[in-house]
Amino acid sequence: MRDSGKSAHGRARSTARRRVAAAAAAALLGAAPAAAQTREQPTGMIYTCLDDQGRRITSDRPIPACSAREQHILNKDGSLRAVHPPTLTADERAEREARERKDSAERMARVEATRRDKNLLVRYPDEAAHRRAREAALESVRMAIKATEERQMELQAERRPLESEAEFYAGKRMPAKLKSQFDANDAAVEAQKEAATNQQAELARVNRLYDIELERLRRLWAGATPGSMGPLPSPLADKSAAGGR
Repeated sequence: MRDSGKSAHGRARSTARRRVAAAAAAALLGAAPAAAQTREQPTGMIYTCLDDQGRRITSDRPIPACSAREQHILNKDGSLRAVHPPTLTADERAEREARERKDSAERMARVEATRRDKNLLVRYPDEAAHRRAREAALESVRMAIKATEERQMELQAERRPLESEAEFYAGKRMPAKLKSQFDANDAAVEAQKEAATNQQAELARVNRLYDIELERLRRLWAGATPGSMGPLPSPLADKSAAGGR
């Protein structure tokens, strides 16, 4: 009798577990459609637009037929809640991005111009300060030019005895040692000529840079707003443009 009672009790518990599992499964199955219905419920907003034929279309969600047009989003009472912009084509997106990049570059250029103008005013409170800075910059170039001129004179002096010795070999083959001395002197002379050309160009560049700055500073000292005159021109770019003319 005891074994029969235990068996009946076990069957009852098994049946109860199956019922609980079945109820849970039914609850899950019922919840899924309910959740889907919740997601599909309209948000309470009204989308409206005019299609290509000028007909007004209204929906409770974005209207595919008006994807290339502006759509107004209304509240339930008909008041305007927001504006849904048109979907851009690939070309339109590329054009917008290019325009945004250009605008960003222009903003950065204005910021940089403002920063540089303010720095100029701090460095050069008056024209005398700017003139002293110009002279200091030119002095180092002038010293380099003077050293080049002195070296050119030394090379001329070194060449004279070589030329005197070469007279003994008029109409004859010059010794290899003497020829190599001439070649070395020629190479050194050419190097100094190139250095002199570069130094003169640097002298002009420095003067042009300070001329550009002085023109800008005179306007700033007169009350112009920093950054209002655009970026400071490059002396090299200015020289190149002048050469092109």
